[in-house]
Parts: sequence; C-alpha cells; structure tokens
Amino acid sequence: MGVSGSGKSTVGAGLAQRLGVAFGDADEMHPAANIAKMSAGHPLDDADRLPWLVAVGAWLADQPQGAVVACSALKRSYRDLLRRHAPAVRFVHLDGAHETIARRQADRPGHFMPASLLDSQVATLEPLAPDEDGVVVDVAGSVDQTVGRAVALLGIDAGAEDC
Repeated sequence: MGVSGSGKSTVGAGLAQRLGVAFGDADEMHPAANIAKMSAGHPLDDADRLPWLVAVGAWLADQPQGAVVACSALKRSYRDLLRRHAPAVRFVHLDGAHETIARRQADRPGHFMPASLLDSQVATLEPLAPDEDGVVVDVAGSVDQTVGRAVALLGIDAGAEDC
C-alpha cells in the first residue's frame, strides 16, 4: 500500500517472486471510468473506489496459496473492506520522502496517474493503525533492499535485512 509512485507495483512483484506467490496489480483492476478520471487529473472519490476495492478484495480471496497485490489502500476504511474479503491480509506500507516519490512519478511517463495527484494522495493517506496487521517500509534504496526490509519486518525469513 502507499501513494502513487511509492513503488507498489515494482516492490510488490519482487515480494511476490521472493515469496513464490501470485502477484496482482490493482491498477489493472480499475474500471475504465476510474482510469479516465485520473488521466484527466481528477482524484477518485470513495464512490469511485468502492467497486475497484471490491474487485481487489475478491481477487485476494481467490488466491488460496496467498498473493501479493499492489494497491494504494490509502484509508483505513479501504483496508477494512479488503480485510472483509481476505481476513488474513497483511499490509506493507511503502513510505518515503515526498521528493523521492515525486521524482519516481516523474520518471514514469505515460502512466495514467499524473504526478499532479500526489498531494491529494498524501492528504488522503491514513497510516496503518496499531491494530492493523502490517509494517511500514522506507522506499529509499534499491528494490531488492526494500523487498528485503519488508520480508524482515513481516518476520517471514531471517536475515532478509541484508538483502
């Protein structure tokens, strides 16, 4: 989870590969109307997100061997909805300096989510609460380092901090 440009898709794919489970990108699960709205520079509202989050939750529920999905899940209510579909879900909140994330967004031309919406995502973000199963991982460094930190913080495998 995290704001656009935090590395959800790249880190999520790496984490799924490391764990040997399926990977899904929630960006690919958006209805066409959501993509059109974001492409036009307009942030989504909760009504826009509801069918998308239901689709993401259903995808997670259909992965009996476990999976990693890259999904912004910016609000507690969104994460609660995902948990209703997949109660054992654990969140990895990819976090980093605003400048780092803005630079990463600028380095991916053609993405439907314009960099102009970063501030609205930062304003919407509700950090993980103490009662939510998840960890916060700094995205500074390489993808391998970020994946290693996530694995270590989740307690999945010893020694991953050195990756």
